[in-house]
Amino acid sequence: MKIYKPTSPGRRGMIGSSAVLSKKKPLKRLLTFKKNRAGRNSAGRITVRHQGGGHKKRYRMLDFKQKKYNIPGRVEEIEYDPYRSGHIARVLYSDGERAYILAPDGMRAGDTLKVLREGGETKDGIRAPLKHIPSGASIHNVEIFPGRGGSIARSAGSAVQLLGNEGKYAHVKMPSGEIRKILNVGYATIGKVSNPEHNLENLGKAGRSRWMGRRPTVRGSAMNPVDHPYGGGEGKAVRGTKRPKTKWGKVTGGRKTRNKKKWSNKLIIQRRKTKR
Repeated sequence: MKIYKPTSPGRRGMIGSSAVLSKKKPLKRLLTFKKNRAGRNSAGRITVRHQGGGHKKRYRMLDFKQKKYNIPGRVEEIEYDPYRSGHIARVLYSDGERAYILAPDGMRAGDTLKVLREGGETKDGIRAPLKHIPSGASIHNVEIFPGRGGSIARSAGSAVQLLGNEGKYAHVKMPSGEIRKILNVGYATIGKVSNPEHNLENLGKAGRSRWMGRRPTVRGSAMNPVDHPYGGGEGKAVRGTKRPKTKWGKVTGGRKTRNKKKWSNKLIIQRRKTKR
């Protein structure tokens, strides 16, 4: 991590990533424009609070499927992606095609990678079916539905642990502690996602949150009684409700929200442990 000197009020307490990222412009043909809906639905009404504004940005079209089987690729650059917490890698494959992928932790420009149909290499960045990855390995960008591309463990520093294979399923342990079964013909990348120190970053000033499209959040206890269940009272009043509630009075924190009839319940071996 990089701790900045307090040369201004905005720099005081600011902590940033120490990763060496490319200063070159992103590859133009792998960019697209994504409309900023600012937390509004099709009628223009705010459905998600605290969103809006922010700097103009372009979406990097990442290859989550990586179907370049047994074609070696060389990492050209490690780049910043404004739409995700982890870093991305620009890869040049031996057939001349370029693509953006999630960069595993420790990957640098000049490294090589490959997508395997069977087992073999086990270094970070190698992508292979779950049934050909050794037990105990940390993996990311895991496919739940084979062929659709990775959808599990894609944020900065995240990874799931492969516990083993049983029949047509692989047993994986999620970061939450949940253990579940996934079809072992699906692909996953060995290693964890880059930028694991993302949670230690300190923006330093409110303005940087605004640049990211985050608008201010007001505490419920600072509101009036008409606006929030926690509102009102003299001075710093207690919450006043038995259970924590949202702005609209819905119970949160400790209430189960998972559908009891969800089809994937049978694939969960052990639920995540609740925090006491």
